[in-house]
Amino acid sequence: MASAPSNLPLFYNDLVPLNTRDHATWRARSVDKAPWLVNQHAVPLTVEEFPQAGRHFPIVFASGDNTVPLALMGLNEGVNVFVDAEGTVLNSVYLPAYARRYPFMLAKLQPTSEELSLCFDPSSGLIGEYEDGQALFDGDAASETTKNVLQFCEQFEQAGQRTQAFVEELKKHDLLMEGEVSIQPQDGGQPFVYRGFQMVDQEKLRNIRGDVLRGWAQSGLLPLIYAHMFSLELMSGVFAQAVQQGKGPQAAVPPLPTF
Repeated sequence: MASAPSNLPLFYNDLVPLNTRDHATWRARSVDKAPWLVNQHAVPLTVEEFPQAGRHFPIVFASGDNTVPLALMGLNEGVNVFVDAEGTVLNSVYLPAYARRYPFMLAKLQPTSEELSLCFDPSSGLIGEYEDGQALFDGDAASETTKNVLQFCEQFEQAGQRTQAFVEELKKHDLLMEGEVSIQPQDGGQPFVYRGFQMVDQEKLRNIRGDVLRGWAQSGLLPLIYAHMFSLELMSGVFAQAVQQGKGPQAAVPPLPTF
C-alpha cells in the first residue's frame, strides 16, 4: 500500500491514501467532540478565518522558520481552555478549519510529485469498516461525503497558499517582531510573561508608505492585520479562563513553543 510522507503535521499520527481497493466499504463517523484538540494550545489558522477567529482567540504568528498564523486556544503548552477533557467544544466557540478537516488532508505521496492525494489518519477512530456513518464510496466512485471532504480540503489548501502570500508580504516589509505579553493575575503577585511568538510591529506599520497602505486596504490585507492586532486583547481573557478552569500557571511560564 502506498503511504504518505512520514513528516506528519499537528494532530496526525499516520496518513493513508483513501482508495477503493482498500476502503470500498469504509464509512466516516460524525462526531460532536474533537479529542485531538484537548492538549493543543495553538492551532494553525488561515487568513480568511481572521475576522471570525479573532472574536474568540488571540491570533499570533509562530516564531522560527515556519511562520504561520496561530489561533491561541491556551497560553501554556498542553492547555486548551476552549474544550473539555473529552474534546467537547465549549460555548459554541469558532473551530479553526485546520481542526475541522481532521482526520482528512491532502498530501503528496511522493516528495518529487506535485500531485496531492486525499489521505486520512487511520488512528483517528473516525473512519473504518463501521455499520454506522457515511459511506466513502458508491461502488467505484467517490460518495457525496467524500466529494464534500475533498472540496473542503482543496479549499483549505488554496486558503493556505493565500495565507503564505500574506505572511510573505508582512516579511517583505519587516512587520513581524518577537512578541511579549505580561499578564497580571487578579490575586496579585508577579505577572506572567509570555514570549515565543511573533506579532505585527505597530510602530513599523504606522511608518508604511501611504501607497502601500492603500493597496493593502483595497486588497483586504489591511483589515486582516488589524484583526490580528485587535485579537491580542483577548490574551488576558484566555489567561482568566485557564485560571477559572484550574488550568492556570503555577510557576514561571515557559515561552510558547515554536512551530
